[in-house]
Amino acid sequence: MTRPSLVLLLTLAPFSTFAQQPGAATGPIHSPEVHPDRRVTFRLPAPKAAEVLLRGDFLKSREVLRKDEKGLWAVTVGPIEPDIYAYEFLVDGVRTVDPNNPSVKNSSLPMQTSSWLEVPGQSPMFYDTRQVPHGAMQIRWYRSKSLDSERRLYIYTPPDYERVTARYPVLYLLHGAGGDDSVWLALGRVNMILDNLIADHKIAPLVVVMPFGYAFSPNAPPEGLADVQQSQRAGFERDLIGDVIPYVQANYRVNTSRNERGIAGLSMGGGQALTIGLHHPELFSRVAGFSAGLQQRNLKETFQDVVANPKKVNDEFKTIWFSCGTDDRLFAVNQEFSNLLTKNGITHTFRPMTGDHTWQVWRRSLFEVSPLLFPQTRERAALKAPDRERKTIP
Repeated sequence: MTRPSLVLLLTLAPFSTFAQQPGAATGPIHSPEVHPDRRVTFRLPAPKAAEVLLRGDFLKSREVLRKDEKGLWAVTVGPIEPDIYAYEFLVDGVRTVDPNNPSVKNSSLPMQTSSWLEVPGQSPMFYDTRQVPHGAMQIRWYRSKSLDSERRLYIYTPPDYERVTARYPVLYLLHGAGGDDSVWLALGRVNMILDNLIADHKIAPLVVVMPFGYAFSPNAPPEGLADVQQSQRAGFERDLIGDVIPYVQANYRVNTSRNERGIAGLSMGGGQALTIGLHHPELFSRVAGFSAGLQQRNLKETFQDVVANPKKVNDEFKTIWFSCGTDDRLFAVNQEFSNLLTKNGITHTFRPMTGDHTWQVWRRSLFEVSPLLFPQTRERAALKAPDRERKTIP
């Protein structure tokens, strides 16, 4: 049996448990249901299941669902703080998305897909859709010579990109383990965060490029994590530097100066951003990591050439910023990395945040660091002025 077929069977198998059975609940099932007091009810039809649990990044521990006489399982939790959350059911131990919720976070690894839930607040959140000029999201395919494959990019262009001829700063934004190039749009709300920051004049209009962070094909993940941890890192770095950046520069009006190029990412992507960014000052001047997946056992070895010349690093990098939730399992290694940089006199910002290894921390991190990476300046603002349109770089 081929790998795609096996993965498909594993993904669909749990659904046979809650297929319609005689006497089962009929009619539309509302799940999740957000109540006015921000409590949320989750429901799952699974008449043959012996146990159903709810797991989500808004919960400290798993919640047990109760089954009624028609085989409908349900539980109400909360109140939950306004935000966007990922969750899934465990049906007799098998991870399952909510079949009644079309909002799904895709995964590049088997059996890691989640449903997602938005709990609205009384006032607009920083990632909410506002009545402001909106940028555009594009999906582009490019040829990766280094990986000998066709690969996909999600690219955000700012409002007025099609109207003016200016070249824009560019940020390469990386996803985490199990995610893919679409997740910063689906759960990160990257486009809305940037639209709002640009409208509030807190950041310069910029182009954001979201590549697929693995060297393997999204449809053919490796057999084991060891493969991911070793060959994948080097392969992705070759692809980013040798294929992605040249493609973007050839097809988008981005500033090609290192001073106008940054790299950031979450979890696995945060480790990639810090490692690749700090080792390539000829390419990047601004680096950020959110809950960065750094390797504690070889932290000093990985960055020994970086800390060996602190004056050079301080001169070359305009921003070195990283954050981590205080409840995150990666907090200790991020704290240790901060201590390593401090000990060697390298200017940086380490931002502890309330939270765990979740999108609540990562969205907030993007919102906070963006104005530090590419603040709106008089020079950048002038590039958008109509009387300057014909004087910008062709």
